[in-house]
Amino acid sequence: MKKILLLGITVLFSTVTFSQTARVQVVHNSADALLSEVDVYLNGTLAFDDFPFRNATEFMDVPSGFPAEVAVAPGNSTSVDDAVITETFVFESDETVIIIANGIANETGYDPSPPLSFDTFNMAKEVAENSENVEVLVHNGSTDSPSFDIVETGQELGTLIDDLAYPDFQGYIDLPTADYTIDVTNADQSTTLKRYLAPLQSSGSQGAALTVIASGFMDPSQNSDGPDFGLFATTVGGGPLLALEELPLSVTDVEAANFTIYPNPVDTNLTLESTGRFKDITHITITDMQGRIIKTMELQENKHINVSFLSSGIYQIGLFEDNKKVSSKKFIKK
Repeated sequence: MKKILLLGITVLFSTVTFSQTARVQVVHNSADALLSEVDVYLNGTLAFDDFPFRNATEFMDVPSGFPAEVAVAPGNSTSVDDAVITETFVFESDETVIIIANGIANETGYDPSPPLSFDTFNMAKEVAENSENVEVLVHNGSTDSPSFDIVETGQELGTLIDDLAYPDFQGYIDLPTADYTIDVTNADQSTTLKRYLAPLQSSGSQGAALTVIASGFMDPSQNSDGPDFGLFATTVGGGPLLALEELPLSVTDVEAANFTIYPNPVDTNLTLESTGRFKDITHITITDMQGRIIKTMELQENKHINVSFLSSGIYQIGLFEDNKKVSSKKFIKK
C-alpha cells in the first residue's frame, strides 16, 4: 500500500522540486459498517483501494509545505466524488503526524453518531527516546464510550490516564519494558469497564513507540451490532491493529474463562471444554482480528463448533452472558 501512495505522491508533485518532508501514518478506525473498507484519495487520485477497518499504514515520507487533500470514500467507490469526508492538510517540515479516521457516516443505526473526522497528533514518535523503555500514545476512538481512566494494576503503577474523552489523545507515557494489566474505568474509578493485558515485554516492544487506540462500541446493540470495544495497538510498520487480550473482571468471569479449545489450529470442528461452567453462557461469537463479528450462535450441548466456513487465519471465540462478554480465546483456522 505504501508503494501505491508514494507513486501517487510522485505523480502529484512531479513538477515540484522538494527536499523537505514530513512523516505521516494513517489509521482507519471508523467502526461504521458502511466503511468496513474504504478508498482513500490524495488530491483526487486513488491512493489506497479497499483499505480495511482497524488497519494502519506505515510511516511514510510526504512532501511538506504543499496542500494535500485527503478524501475517504466507501470501498469500491468510482471516484473522489463518492467521498464522505475530505480535508486538506499542509504538513510542516520534519514533523511526524498520526492521522486517525474516526466517527460515523450513516444517518441512522448509531447512538451516538459523531460525524466522521480526521483526528491528528502532530508530535508522534517512531521510536522511544529511552531505548530501554516503551512509549505509548493513547487515543479514545470509541464513539459511544464515556470519558475513561486507565489504571495499571499488575505493576501497581496506578492511574496512567485521567478522563480521556472521545476523540482525544493522551500524550506519550514512558514505561519500563514489562507486562502490564490495564483497567479501563469510569471517570471516578468506581467501576472497571474492561481489563486488558499489555505485554510490552513479552511482545518484544523494548525501544518502541506505540499507539494504543480505543476502538469499537461499548454497546454494540445500539450501534448496528458493530464491533465490540477493545484496545488495539498500531506500530510504526503499520498493518492490522493488534488487539490487546481482554481479561476477566470477576470470580464468575474467571470461572467462565477456565476453558480450553482444541484442536488449535483447527480444520473443521472446534471443541470447547471447561472445568468451570457453561450453563450461563447465552451465545458465542466468532470475530476476526479486526474485531468484525463473523458469526453469532448458541453453544451446542456437545460443545462442538463447525468452523469449516472460515478462511484460513486467526480468529477469536467469545463467550457471552446476555450482552456481557465473559471470556475469549484465539484460534487458528487452517
